[in-house]
Amino acid sequence: MGLKMIAINKSNYKLVWKGLKISELCKMIESSIRSGKYPLEDQQQKAFANSVEVINRSDSEDLKSKDIKIEVRMQDLYTLNNYLPNIQHLPGVIETDVLDSFRMLCRRLGRVTADQGDNYSKSITISEDKLHSPRSQAS
Repeated sequence: MGLKMIAINKSNYKLVWKGLKISELCKMIESSIRSGKYPLEDQQQKAFANSVEVINRSDSEDLKSKDIKIEVRMQDLYTLNNYLPNIQHLPGVIETDVLDSFRMLCRRLGRVTADQGDNYSKSITISEDKLHSPRSQAS
């Protein structure tokens, strides 16, 4: 099955990640965020840490597969990142991207939460006369 570590040790990538499944890597990163092993920048991130999900959307569990897809989801917002297997230090790149996605989603959820009382989240209707129509070219 391969060795597993919560924190990435860049000098031992090959030893650490040999045989690790993508979904195992996702769960390790997810549980590290939830448990606070990564430094969380503010109260907002701490509040949302327990709602993060890191999901393997690839067709395979192999870190050497052609198209690796990792989804980071929090409530109704998500990011989907894809990777090629020949990226150097791929598990570390995935880890960094998941953390970046988590922070971005926290900011977005903070805005949604702050705007809940506003009318911005309601349906918007645009009349046809307000839509951009192509200009006729006059020469």
